[in-house]
Amino acid sequence: MNIDIRKHILSNFKGADTSEIKASIEASIEKKDEITLPGLGVFFEVLWANSEENSREYILNTLKNSLK
Repeated sequence: MNIDIRKHILSNFKGADTSEIKASIEASIEKKDEITLPGLGVFFEVLWANSEENSREYILNTLKNSLK
């Protein structure tokens, strides 16, 4: 079976409002279940692809400072 995770995640959240997206992200992080990592990765990919350079720098600095 060949599943396109990106398409599946994007389809599941099409039309979702910000509170639904936030709840899903927070639940995924709280569970600490590795099964949710691909979905968070898709969210990050969308965020990165749709961010301007100054936003990318903010993301990178936040990650760098959080990995100390």
